[in-house]
Amino acid sequence: MRSFILGFVTGVSCLQTAATLPSTKLMAACTAAAALLLLASAQAIRHPAARIATIATAGLLAGFTWAALLAQTTLAPSLAPRDEGRDLHVVGIVETLPYRFDQGVRFDFRVERSLDAGVRVPPHVALSWYAGRHGARQAVGDVQPGQRWRLTVRLQRPHGNANPGGFDYEAWLLEQGVRATGYVRAGDDNTQLKAFVASPGMLVERVRAALRARIQDALAGRTYAGVIVALVIGDQRGIDQADWQVFNRTGIGHLISISGLHITMIAGLAAWAVSALWRRSFFTGARLPLLLPAQKAAALAGAIVALLYVLLAGFGVPAQRTLYMLSVVALALWMGRLAAVSHVLCTALGVVVLLDPWAVLWPGFWLSFGAVAVILFAGHGRIGPPPAGPRGALVLAGRTQWAVTAGLVPLTLLLFGQVSVVSPLANAVAIPVVSFVVTPLALAGSLTPGPPGDWLLLLAHWVVEMLAWLLRLMAGWPGAVWRAPAPQGWVFVLGLGGTLWMLMPRGWPHRWAGAVALLPMLMQVPDHPQAGTFRVTAFDVGQGMALLVETEGHRLIYDTGPAYAPGSDAGGRVILPYLRMRGIAALDGIVVSHGDTDHTGGALALLEGVDAGWLASSLPADHPVVRVARHHVRCAAGQHWAWDGIAFDMLHPTSASYADAALKTNARSCTLRISNGHRTLLLAGDIEAAQEAALLGRARDRLRADVLLAPHHGSGTSSTLAFLQAVRPEVAIFQVGYRNRYHHPKPEVYARYGTLGAERLRTDDAGALVVDFGTSVVWRGYRDEHARYWYAR
Repeated sequence: MRSFILGFVTGVSCLQTAATLPSTKLMAACTAAAALLLLASAQAIRHPAARIATIATAGLLAGFTWAALLAQTTLAPSLAPRDEGRDLHVVGIVETLPYRFDQGVRFDFRVERSLDAGVRVPPHVALSWYAGRHGARQAVGDVQPGQRWRLTVRLQRPHGNANPGGFDYEAWLLEQGVRATGYVRAGDDNTQLKAFVASPGMLVERVRAALRARIQDALAGRTYAGVIVALVIGDQRGIDQADWQVFNRTGIGHLISISGLHITMIAGLAAWAVSALWRRSFFTGARLPLLLPAQKAAALAGAIVALLYVLLAGFGVPAQRTLYMLSVVALALWMGRLAAVSHVLCTALGVVVLLDPWAVLWPGFWLSFGAVAVILFAGHGRIGPPPAGPRGALVLAGRTQWAVTAGLVPLTLLLFGQVSVVSPLANAVAIPVVSFVVTPLALAGSLTPGPPGDWLLLLAHWVVEMLAWLLRLMAGWPGAVWRAPAPQGWVFVLGLGGTLWMLMPRGWPHRWAGAVALLPMLMQVPDHPQAGTFRVTAFDVGQGMALLVETEGHRLIYDTGPAYAPGSDAGGRVILPYLRMRGIAALDGIVVSHGDTDHTGGALALLEGVDAGWLASSLPADHPVVRVARHHVRCAAGQHWAWDGIAFDMLHPTSASYADAALKTNARSCTLRISNGHRTLLLAGDIEAAQEAALLGRARDRLRADVLLAPHHGSGTSSTLAFLQAVRPEVAIFQVGYRNRYHHPKPEVYARYGTLGAERLRTDDAGALVVDFGTSVVWRGYRDEHARYWYAR
């Protein structure tokens, strides 16, 4: 059984790396082959190793086919391209807990019917309802789970930013079954039709909404109210990005939700209480143990409480894993069978992947099951018997925490490019505080009405504040985080083997050699271009600009992308994850071309997340980005520097332009020319026709470039014919958002580049672009190199 499950998970994982889905004939062949292999293993194969291999292969084929079948079914309902961006009229039900923010609310909507003839709307869509959009103001509806609404919406097919090391939004939408996203249009047709449509799922969501409202009312204006909400109902969207950075640097992010430890604790308390009351029922004359053994009653109570708590958690992977493990144990107890821990873990693994094949795409899946597997591996005599008494419990907890920290080092480096060095100490404090103090107080306060409940919630919040203060201190320690590039395959396997060697039982020969095997992984350094060449990564940040320029020994960020929402921006969501994946902890410089938010939105997060030598910009001295920079320099034409034989020249703006208060921010965009003597890149920010003309008059001989970052994203106010004729780009890069509201690049501008023979690359189509400049120019797109079947091109 275990061999089949492990093979099944492997097959599912293989499907999730496929660029296209297999044909129906191939799926049928895989199913038949799996059945024949299982039959052969049961009747013809007697050698244990061959039998295990046969069963695992059958599981692999079954997993591959199952994941493909679910993918086909989920992808089938889709929005026609002709219906993107049109006003559509739908009736449906709010099916998830809404997320409210300053400008409006977001929620998932189950479409019951479309009111437009001939229009097919997918059954599940994700909507935003803004108070103001495109200059229009509207009242935002008080949407609650279970309500039926008639809405006028504009939709588009699923599309997200595609970057190395970044979050795959399109895969996440597919996992949720959401096949279109959009927003509610202003109008009188938006009407609530029914206050509540009863169903078990809607009832759960209503309870979650009520508990969240209870917490938010009691902790209004409190910094860590979002943490309390996450611990009670698993909704992490209210936690600030800066707090997540602290939690991740200290390695306690797994605690800031309804974790497996919390579920086990609550289920265990319920089981203990039921067992105690059940055994004492003789005093009431009920004599319940004669009807059902107390042990079975306790197991049933624990499983039911675990299920209820997991439903509150929104059914995340760690919560699912714990629920299935507890359920298997309870079932084994009811049936009078002794369940081995490896069988329990594999059963939970199989159920999670069977119900959600896309779970294997997320770090939480691997970390969750990996942590339990490490504990089981290290627990069977490998971490040594603890002393007796309370001291023994502390020693065992410390050894277990050390085993988990060490055991997950290879996986953490592979997934995040960093390891929290202070994690063992931070978890030693945070685990008991969060699990045994904050979580019980938060649950009790949420369920207790009136002032007593408010006091409990305030006490829980105060404890979180004290814990966060301590964690911030730890996160600020020098060397709190060890960074290294995501390891290559052989380096990862070597490090994983070394970790297992270190966790072997006492007396195992040369356990120290395991640490030596980890060194190649820990001592990796970021790769870099060869001497005399440079590389540019144009990130897919949506409607904005952000590029990384690398020479043999230096790195520069040009613009930092947009701000997406309060606490969410391209710096934190795109650039920093990429830098961590590459093991890059410092930048030599940052250039912020001008003050528009689609260029400055990620600057603060970037400056906080990496060590930057200097900042060059056209921003005013009182701008928040300038105030936090270590050293700021105004962009000015004539500035020049060289890194590793690569020349950097600032062509615009002129120093005199800063005295003209009438100029728009676009007019002062820092325009940077980069050349290795063979090939040249021109980064033009958002300059417009007037600035292009000024450059033609002032620096025409410096404008020739092989690659041009299209000025102002291909706006109709830029890329004049005279300017393009002077630049004569072979390649033009358009950093634009999918179906952006500015309609960039403008069709006539895009055609102008094509007429001049330039190869046109768009980040909304190709994803992040990597361009290498040597004696020639070579480029590659992330969506081509990392093709997946759910990418709609």
